[in-house]
Amino acid sequence: MIKSILLGGVMALAPAVAFAQTTLTAETTSPGSTPHYIDSTLAAVLDSACVAPMQITEGATLTNSVQAVAEGQLDMAPAPLILPFLLSRGIGPYSGIGPVKGAELAGNIRILFFNAGAAQLFGHYNSNPIENIRELEGKRIWNGPPRGAALTSGRAMIELLSGQKDGEGYDGVQYPWPDTVSTITGGSVDAWTIPEGLPSGRQIAIAAAGGITLYDVPSDLLASELGQQIVAAPGHAPYSIPVEEFRAAYAGNDITIVTDDETFDTFALAFGQIVPTTMEEDLAYNITKAYLEAEERFLTSSPRGPYIGLSFGDIDGISQGVCGAVQMKMHEGAIRAYEEMGHSVAGCLRP
Repeated sequence: MIKSILLGGVMALAPAVAFAQTTLTAETTSPGSTPHYIDSTLAAVLDSACVAPMQITEGATLTNSVQAVAEGQLDMAPAPLILPFLLSRGIGPYSGIGPVKGAELAGNIRILFFNAGAAQLFGHYNSNPIENIRELEGKRIWNGPPRGAALTSGRAMIELLSGQKDGEGYDGVQYPWPDTVSTITGGSVDAWTIPEGLPSGRQIAIAAAGGITLYDVPSDLLASELGQQIVAAPGHAPYSIPVEEFRAAYAGNDITIVTDDETFDTFALAFGQIVPTTMEEDLAYNITKAYLEAEERFLTSSPRGPYIGLSFGDIDGISQGVCGAVQMKMHEGAIRAYEEMGHSVAGCLRP
């Protein structure tokens, strides 16, 4: 269900004159997700800093949100970086737009900051175990919503693990995000692959119906040519966390974590907080400055905070999933805020 909430100065007791004249419009994912946590926290931060009130629509489809920002119909959205990449070429979910218009629209997008909080994992119920995650032929696997970045990454994960393609070697099952847990707990699939923050409320909810096992990508597969291509693919970034920290995040739940070494290694979905190029420089500066000054709040307000990969330091581009296949620019106001805070910004991100 899509739901709009208004966070910020409209509800605050601070004088209205302290806020920007315009309410920021934003779209984000459903509650419990990493983008929702970031956006709701950002709204509270902008309120506290008297920057601007922020009206957020929850449960949005980010494929549509990215296009809305590019068209200037929306002020802000969290964007899996593969989506602006696809838009710039007019392919995938944007094939109806075409390459010329797609490139024009993608050029209308700027980034304020980055995160890589959703790591791709593979799971199954212990009551219906997968004996070998490298042998998935003939299985029914939930691999994403009907379209978008998560589906692309889910299909890449299954191909990397088993060499199987959706609709050929295995049956990919897709349902919208709100139906994910019920689809999996209902027993209609043998396994699932999902990009998740740490800890994931969705995996905890799935495990409430019975014990589950979650896997990272085995080291030899991650180091393979295909593995490195996927890690470096548009919209992806490396992800590695000590396995004991990963297990500790799910302590008290019937969730088993399987890795082949001491780290949980996979690929993350790289995100950028996007705005239109037409956003005033001072507003972009003030938003980013408030974000950077609220580092502790972002990292400590949720158990997943330390694992979101938020960009509070130097921006080299590569670590954030850009300056490679994905070519995007930061907003001038955001760059000014980073540099005033003593951080460097790679030249490839400058407009």
